[in-house]
Amino acid sequence: MKLTDLFLDELDREGPLTRRVLERVPEGRSEWRPHEKSMPLGRLAALIAGMPSWLAMMIDKDEFDLNPPGGSSGSFQTSFRTNADLLKAMDEGVSAARVALRETSDAHIMTIWRLLVSGKTVVEQPRYVMMRDSISHLAHHRGQMTVYLRLNDVPVPAVYGPSADDQRFS
Repeated sequence: MKLTDLFLDELDREGPLTRRVLERVPEGRSEWRPHEKSMPLGRLAALIAGMPSWLAMMIDKDEFDLNPPGGSSGSFQTSFRTNADLLKAMDEGVSAARVALRETSDAHIMTIWRLLVSGKTVVEQPRYVMMRDSISHLAHHRGQMTVYLRLNDVPVPAVYGPSADDQRFS
């Protein structure tokens, strides 16, 4: 199996699971956080919605600077006005990732990609490693969001198995 096909399969599996969680994000609670050190709900939701687009970015660009010298990266929206906007961003990110994966090669995703902060390289790995880490990172934050949902009395959807609120896999 080609690596690009493996990532397309991952998108086919993880995309709908992520969408199921984001569909439950309550509007009007974007500043809510479970603890003062925690990320606000709206920022977490925006992060999750944007993460599928990271795959396309890692294919199309050789690096990304989270805090480029002289200004903001401006590449990731940090909030959305409505839940529909949030879901649209996620769907567009999944779609862009699919296109990028179909148009690239395994040889390309074996080349180096860099994450920088203020012009300094903080991670340098083959693209496929960074892409895999991004999918794991997405699953981590999606799980974090299910805790936020529970703490806001929002029914938690089934993801990899049933939840107390959603028994679809029982």
